[in-house]
Amino acid sequence: MAFIKKPVTGMRDILPDEMDIRNYLMGVIRDTYKNYGFSSIETPVVEHIENLTGKQGGENEKLIFKIMKRGEKLSGEEEALRSGDFDALSDSGLRYDLTLPLARYYSNNSSKLPQPFKALQMGPVFRADRPQRGRFRQFMQCDIDILGDDTNLAEKELILATTEALSKLGFDRHNYRIIINDRRILFGMLEYAGFPKEDAQKILIILDKADKIGDEGVDVELSESGYSEESISKLRELLSSAGKDSESAGLMAEKIGIAEVTDACNNVRDIMDSIAAVRSRNIKLEFTPTLVRGMGYYTGTIFEIQVDSFGSSVGGGGRYDKMIGKFTGKDVPAVGFSIGFERIMTLLMEEGFKIPEKGKKTAYLVEKGMPSERLGEIFNEAIERRNDGEQILVTWMNKNKKFQKEKLQAEGYEEFKDFYKEALKN
Repeated sequence: MAFIKKPVTGMRDILPDEMDIRNYLMGVIRDTYKNYGFSSIETPVVEHIENLTGKQGGENEKLIFKIMKRGEKLSGEEEALRSGDFDALSDSGLRYDLTLPLARYYSNNSSKLPQPFKALQMGPVFRADRPQRGRFRQFMQCDIDILGDDTNLAEKELILATTEALSKLGFDRHNYRIIINDRRILFGMLEYAGFPKEDAQKILIILDKADKIGDEGVDVELSESGYSEESISKLRELLSSAGKDSESAGLMAEKIGIAEVTDACNNVRDIMDSIAAVRSRNIKLEFTPTLVRGMGYYTGTIFEIQVDSFGSSVGGGGRYDKMIGKFTGKDVPAVGFSIGFERIMTLLMEEGFKIPEKGKKTAYLVEKGMPSERLGEIFNEAIERRNDGEQILVTWMNKNKKFQKEKLQAEGYEEFKDFYKEALKN
């Protein structure tokens, strides 16, 4: 059987030009986050299946790439094979995000980590999703998280660090904005409108479709799901009266009149006012009470990065104060922000993004058969120029030197230096 040249559906081969840009962007992001005190960590791409299917990942749990048991473990599963219980054949899977692995990592290593712990993690994640623009089955995530801080200073730091990284990537020209909400506000709105408490998650899934089907579509789906017109109307009236500034969060708290919602609204309002006071930066922060975020682990503040030129968010995160307790039995406050690296890459590549040049690119074209001693001298010269910040390529000279130089010029090489064997005789 012949080998298959193309990658698996949803996976990609990345060519050198794009890889250079990816490495540059990841370097900018990493350096920015380190300036804010975040420490780099790494977790395995393979996680225990019990962790991945623990009802924390929302819809993503339907997209797990599961790994079959192996050897003796698999040979003892004859009954599962006969019955078609394929879930029983899996003992691990590929991670669908970086947050769950971080929670396990922290639970296993907290005694060795500073408190609070500011984690920086960049790496591939995997989801058996339908590929489309900016969405793949293997993709890079860039996360920062703060664990052990129960104050909203953590949220403010995450927003400042993330927006600075985006600014350094030149993303300000996309006129992006960060929309913010609190999960407690969502549950409070449903209680205020009279929806059944036990149906809250189901209703939030419908509410989360607002950006795709519109407000009218949401109301229709709620009605078709059997909810009363009175509750739907009351919820719609509440949402329609909401503005996008921090003052609107305070007004919503007054309307709902539930203590937990008041705390949540004050939390959102304080975050927005603090960020607005940063005069050296123009960060657009909007209160959006319909923001849901699909992950099941969020407990408080949630946020997303939205860009008009892209059909979905290009980043997001939130507070997940209950997840670490699933591992240790003791809750630890935690909040994180993830940059949608592939979607940002897609936008930048579509607009022809170029890496800012740091030094002149020069090609040394060496005639084949050059004596070893002379080749060593050429290497020494190239090393000295590299130490001065230049990019020097040493390569063999082709017979068609004109075509070779044209190709190198297309790669950004500005200067050429030719080395011939005959020159040694002079």
